[in-house]
Formats: sequence, C-alpha cells, structure tokens
Amino acid sequence: MKIKALLSLLDKNVPFDSAESWDNVGLLVGNEDSEISGVLTTLDCTYEVVTEAIHKGCNTIIAHHPLIFKGLKSITEDHAYGSILYLLIQNNINLIALHTNLDVHPKGVNAMLAHRIGIRTPAILNPNEMNYYKVQVFIPATAAKSFKDALSEAGIAKEGNYEYAFFNAQGTGQFRPVGNANPTIGTIGEIENVEELKIEFMVEDKQKTLAVQLITDHHPYETPVYDFIPLVKEHNQGLGMIGQLDKTYSVEAFTTHLKNVLNMPSIRFIGDTQSEIKTVAIIGGSGIGFEKQAMQKGADVFITGDIKHHEALDAKIAGMNLIDINHYSEYVMKEGLVDLLEDWLNETHSFKVIPSETHTDPYTYY
Repeated sequence: MKIKALLSLLDKNVPFDSAESWDNVGLLVGNEDSEISGVLTTLDCTYEVVTEAIHKGCNTIIAHHPLIFKGLKSITEDHAYGSILYLLIQNNINLIALHTNLDVHPKGVNAMLAHRIGIRTPAILNPNEMNYYKVQVFIPATAAKSFKDALSEAGIAKEGNYEYAFFNAQGTGQFRPVGNANPTIGTIGEIENVEELKIEFMVEDKQKTLAVQLITDHHPYETPVYDFIPLVKEHNQGLGMIGQLDKTYSVEAFTTHLKNVLNMPSIRFIGDTQSEIKTVAIIGGSGIGFEKQAMQKGADVFITGDIKHHEALDAKIAGMNLIDINHYSEYVMKEGLVDLLEDWLNETHSFKVIPSETHTDPYTYY
C-alpha cells in the first residue's frame, strides 16, 4: 500500500477537515507515492521515536501531536525540531498527524481513555453540530430521473453509506408564461398544468453552492423553483466522553484506580475530597472550559490535563471536582490507534502496524 492510499483511508475514517482550523493534520513529511513498510503509532514524534521506527523497519509514523505546528526557520541537525525533521527526511520516513480530528472521533482518544478508565457506554460530552439543508425541487416527472442522476453523480444526496437518497412526491405544477418568457412547456399567456415531482434531498452546508449550480444546469425549466431549508443536527462526533462507572468510588479509591489503569505516578485532584464518584466526564489533553458543561450533564468529576492554578482555584470555589491526569495520558492512543487501523485496513495490508514503545512524557516524577 502507498502513502496516498493510507491517507485516503484515514481521511474516510478520521476526516482531516474535522480537525480544528488552527490544527495541522495529514501528511507533514514524506512522499505520497512511497510504499509503506510498516506503521508506528505514537503520541509525540521525538528523535527517539524516529530512531525506533528506523530500527523496527517502519517507514511511516502516525503521531497524535503534530511535529510541525509553529513556524520553522530552518531544518538542521543542531536545531531542536529541525534535527527530528532532518532525521525523518534523511531516512525517508513519512510522518502523518491525526490530532483534533482523532480527538472528536467517536472511537478516538477520549473514547480510548473512557474505555481504559472503565466508563460504561460513554456518550459524547460535547457533540459537534452540523449545519445542513433540506432541499425541495419541483420538476416535470419526465425529467426527474436524468436530474437525479446528475446530482448523484456529483456527490449530492448522500446519507452515510447510502447514495441516491431522494424523496419523491407527485403533484400538479401550475403556471402561466408571460412577457418574454421562453417556456420549456406551455404557451405564452395560457395556464399550464404539468405532472411534477417534488424531489427532496439533504445537502451539507458546504455543498449548497454546488447544489444550486447543479439545479440550474440540469433543471429543464427556464426558472426552476426550489427551496433550501436550513437545519441543524448533532453529529456523531465531538469532544470528550461522559458516562457511569461500574460502581461508586470514594475520591481516594478513584484516584488510586486512575493511577493504576493509566500507569501514572501522580495525578492531582481539585474539589471536595469527601465526594462520591460514579458519573465521570473526560477530555484528554487540555480540556478546561468544558467543566461546567460536564457538571450540568451530571458528572461527579471532570478529568482532563494541563489545569492551571487559577483554573483549579476557580473550580474549587465553584464547587466543581476536577482531576488533572497530565497531557501525556493521551498515550493510550498508541495502542488504540493500532486497533482502529487494523479494523480500517481490514486485512488488506502486508505491513506491520505497531505502537511505539518510546516514553515521550517530558516530566520526571519524584
């Protein structure tokens, strides 16, 4: 399999355009035409991770955190990040980043953390909303099939794994051409009755311009009649997870449980140490800003990383329970992404897909 095919597979399952606008995902270093010899998954792409990939015969690294994020002025062996890029290029290693698009995936980083912690049937904490339109077009019944064929061929009227998703309702269209009209059907000055179909279909917000153009190009009438009705629905993706544990924990027992299942030497608790914990919300990485939403949805505690002093103090004063599990807790994605890749590849590959064994937590705990 070539990198180009892998990128297509990833884009289908973890769409690159579902990443935040400020993010940097996709192929960061490499050649789309290169054959994949092996894939190494990692949280961070460090010099040691690249060395591991080389030693294990993996010419492709998929990292959660993008290596190229801020502006680089040089790529040299004596530059911190430049040395990593230099090593990648020198050894023909491809680097792909799946960051916030993997965060919001329903089986992504937060689902992996929720599973590791023991949250039963977790739900998305902050579901993304999708803007779309229901389109209604009125067209002569005799022209309906060719019209729908044209829209479908252009990628319009798709719902999940279903194409050609139209609703048809029969009726009678009525109009009278006047003035300089050049009617496809009918006579100037006379009322015309035509057997028509009302065709309904859904389009994404970004498809509206294309849909209008297709209607204009393929509708037989000089002046097509159509409506775009704006709608909003929750998408099956979003940030964070929330759900219940198998049993109720004391704060001391739950923090001990977290350290064990996440293999972390230290975590920090903020809030009422006498609380009982049953419903848990989690956002891996840095999720401060969603703690109020978590509490409103019934969470006994909100788990995330990178909590600053004033944020912790504000939460304690507000009576909220938080746990800081460190940003590195997202390392669970290494094994989790291997499982997802094996499922998406569906045995169509001959190369190995393995998690990195390199520890990239920058902190030393005493």
